[in-house]
Amino acid sequence: MTIQLDRVPLKRALISVYDKTGLEELATGLQSAGVQIVSTGSTAKRIAAAGVPVTEVSEVTGFQECLDGRVKTLHPMVHAGILADRRREDHVAQLEQLHVQPFDLVVVNLYPFVDTVRSGAGQDEVVEQIDIGGPSMVRAAAKNHPSVAVVVDPARYGDVVAAAQSGGFDLRTRRRLAALAFAHTAAYDNAVASWTAAQFEADDDLEADAAVTGAGQVAQDVPALSPSSPVFPPYAGVTLQRAETLRYGENPHQKAALYVEDGAAPGIAQAELLHGKPMSYNNYADADAALRAAYDFDAPAVAIVKHANPCGVAVSEEAPVSDAQGHDPIAEAHRKAHACDPVSAFGGVIAANREVTAGMAATVKDIFTEVVIAPSFSAEALEILSAKKNLRLLRLPEGYARDSVEYKQVSGGMLLQARDAIDAAGDDPATWTLAAGPAADGQTLADLAFAWRAVRAAKSNAVLLASDGATVGVGMGQVNRLDSCRLAVERANTLGAASTGAQDVGTGAGAEGAEITTAGGAENVSGTGAPERARGAVAASDAFFPFADGLQILIDAGVRAVVQPGGSIRDEEVIAAAEAAGITMYFTGARHFFHG
Repeated sequence: MTIQLDRVPLKRALISVYDKTGLEELATGLQSAGVQIVSTGSTAKRIAAAGVPVTEVSEVTGFQECLDGRVKTLHPMVHAGILADRRREDHVAQLEQLHVQPFDLVVVNLYPFVDTVRSGAGQDEVVEQIDIGGPSMVRAAAKNHPSVAVVVDPARYGDVVAAAQSGGFDLRTRRRLAALAFAHTAAYDNAVASWTAAQFEADDDLEADAAVTGAGQVAQDVPALSPSSPVFPPYAGVTLQRAETLRYGENPHQKAALYVEDGAAPGIAQAELLHGKPMSYNNYADADAALRAAYDFDAPAVAIVKHANPCGVAVSEEAPVSDAQGHDPIAEAHRKAHACDPVSAFGGVIAANREVTAGMAATVKDIFTEVVIAPSFSAEALEILSAKKNLRLLRLPEGYARDSVEYKQVSGGMLLQARDAIDAAGDDPATWTLAAGPAADGQTLADLAFAWRAVRAAKSNAVLLASDGATVGVGMGQVNRLDSCRLAVERANTLGAASTGAQDVGTGAGAEGAEITTAGGAENVSGTGAPERARGAVAASDAFFPFADGLQILIDAGVRAVVQPGGSIRDEEVIAAAEAAGITMYFTGARHFFHG
């Protein structure tokens, strides 16, 4: 006969935790509610030190802990007490025959496997943090939730004490706790499976290399994933925890939520909202794209993004936040980035790789902007920008980084690749090959290096024009490079401010009175009244020119130097066009396609 148990009083609890946060308060609260506590090792010692009576597991099992604590709870006297389904009379009868007392509550958290991996510990130390008894108890209690409550999160200890004092958890709550417990062990097992698959695959690769080269003993602390040479193991798992439900997805009819990835480097998903409305799906996507662009630079940099594409990227010389002459590098970088395309910056997302200063805030406040994200905000900047009710201000988490492996969902599966970063051999200007024209002077080479880094942020096919450490025109997301060249030139020559002097840009440009100064040459003015900023600029292409026609568009627009990967079967044709025009052209031997 099976009966239904709704509320199960908490009379006997099993507690075994690595994270002892709140343990004394939990034990004291359970004692006051009349709950008998059984515990293990260091957990039992902490409970006893708090003056709370506790029974050691070894007293229950009649068997001492052994093998350095590897075996202590794996015993029928423990697991029968957890797994007995007390809705069934035969289970209850067997407990009586075996003299096993049931547990009403199991409180367990697991060894810090992920933290140990992050610490850079060696294999043996990491393997020792693979918990065996803990997950067994958690899964047993979760499976038997009709009779037992299981808690894995110290944040819920207050609920445990309240339940103990009010007759126990009801069935609905025990079910919810069981679901959380299964998710907890699933995430833990996934971390172990992913690490061992990658780690031991890396060992196999090293051993194979050693066999070929005659190398000596393989090191035992090989990192699971190296940014420059990641391992793609037979198994790769991702554990996601829902952080928040969003109003909708890319479009209002799509539901959406934000999940955070366990074990991932902290990023946009962990950013702190300091001010403004909750982030939307598109806000997150654009903010992450802006961060990707801004953090490609070591110098103070600002990127402005709209629909995941840059409408302005710029750097400024490093200097104190405010020196004696009032130079404010991050404010200067923002001014230059905004000048690239004030029209598209309207309603955009801004990312800075330095603290947002009052100087930058004073300009941003007059520009309709969705999000500003940065590592920090000065008190003055925060006060200025907080006056904008709908402007979202996000502070990056400490240790912001991008993971070494990127995932892209496709129907039926996932694509994994090493993260594209500015770390290829061809990304260093010292390795570039001068393919045409005279060697660039220092300023030109600096602009080319900037353009080469910045073009990575634009969707391919991408061609980017730059001058004085700032973009002046971006052609992106085109299905041929010819159109990207045309678009880059057109945007450079039509979207900038109308003169090199400061001027007010109206609401259509998104600046609402912001002072904007153009970058690049302005001697020639297009029919629209805007300066021909392409003239005298440099250009970067994210992949080679398949024909000379795209390069010719840049030449005709007055571009003075170009950097591109090279490698086309028509390189000689492209080089000849550059030589005929007398412009400088470098080959990098590397490319940066970005399909998004």
